[in-house]
Amino acid sequence: MGTTPWSVGIHESLLVYAHHRRHSRPRHPLFLEWSCWLDLRLLGITLRSIPVTDVTRRLLPWTVARIRPMTITGLLLVYQEPMRAYDNLFFRAKAIMLALAGLNALAFHTGIYKRVADWDSDPVAPFRARMAGAFSLILWLGVIVAGRLIAYNWFEKH
Repeated sequence: MGTTPWSVGIHESLLVYAHHRRHSRPRHPLFLEWSCWLDLRLLGITLRSIPVTDVTRRLLPWTVARIRPMTITGLLLVYQEPMRAYDNLFFRAKAIMLALAGLNALAFHTGIYKRVADWDSDPVAPFRARMAGAFSLILWLGVIVAGRLIAYNWFEKH
């Protein structure tokens, strides 16, 4: 995959590569901030007087709107040097944590959130909802740390 014309073109183009690098990172803070607000609400740390459905209704569209371009630019960054990414321990950790964060969100929205009417206005959500929020925060923190460490691969294969 790393020797395909598209991959080589992205990697060797100063403009395309720089564009993807520049537009990938600025989306992270807003996405994570919006995601963290919901997680913190589930944990009962903040926004305790606001129903969970209101927080979700207001933040979820923005979160989804931010994750789409982040996914596209992230995949393009991997596509331009796939073997460098594959061999990187921190990239693998980040990919696993991203997958787990997605599964956590899917499990939350298809599971406990279906019964949100029962606990919507409670200052502290039920245990399963709190665990989903805690796992989400931990996984996104891990994604950030692993993503930053990708550039410093101390375990590179030779």
